[in-house]
Amino acid sequence: MASPSRRLQTKPVITCFKSVLLIYTFIFWITGVILLAVGIWGKVSLENYFSLLNEKATNVPFVLIGTGTVIILLGTFGCFATCRASAWMLKLYAMFLTLIFLVELVAAIVGFVFRHEIKNSFKNNYEKILKQYNSTGDYRSDAVDKIQNKLHCCGVTDYRDWKDTNYYSEKGFPKSCCKLENCSPQRDADKVNNEGCFIKVMTIIESEMGVVAGISFGVACFQLIGIFLAYCLSRAITNNQYEIV
Repeated sequence: MASPSRRLQTKPVITCFKSVLLIYTFIFWITGVILLAVGIWGKVSLENYFSLLNEKATNVPFVLIGTGTVIILLGTFGCFATCRASAWMLKLYAMFLTLIFLVELVAAIVGFVFRHEIKNSFKNNYEKILKQYNSTGDYRSDAVDKIQNKLHCCGVTDYRDWKDTNYYSEKGFPKSCCKLENCSPQRDADKVNNEGCFIKVMTIIESEMGVVAGISFGVACFQLIGIFLAYCLSRAITNNQYEIV
């Protein structure tokens, strides 16, 4: 058993660990709220774009919602464990943080390994959607129009991809291929954008990968800090038999 003087000297250190861990847990909880909000927003606003990549990609918003909810619950538990100065609860908190860290690490590795399959999946799905394109409100066709309007592109590799579609044989190029607004291109290639959408979309995705990687690395490092703080506080409480009066 530690002497009273030793415990007295250790108490400010433990109090400092508790304060820092509470600040960390609050920030961690806020990140969960942000992920939850982004997931709900993505489900409402971006579902069409996810479906262009892959049918399973429509589950991405639900993954964000689920992850955000777990982080909110875990952050609440971590705050409670820190305030109670419970050694076993802090160890459990550190274990959960470690588990989330490992899941994120595996997800990052899988995403890096299969990044080329993501490109192929997008290209194949885009080609398939062009062949099934119609302008009567189909959500995938609407997503194609939005991409072509925003990026000023036409088709997958170039505008000639539309010539193999049923829509082109009946009506010509869609209006989203127009170089100018409110044009009627029909089959006049001079009035449509020549560049395809695939290269432009992939360029945007690849340009953002560095930012995504940096954020992912930062989040991972942030969780390591939480693991370290929770473990140190738990060990200090156990070794010095610290009790809140």
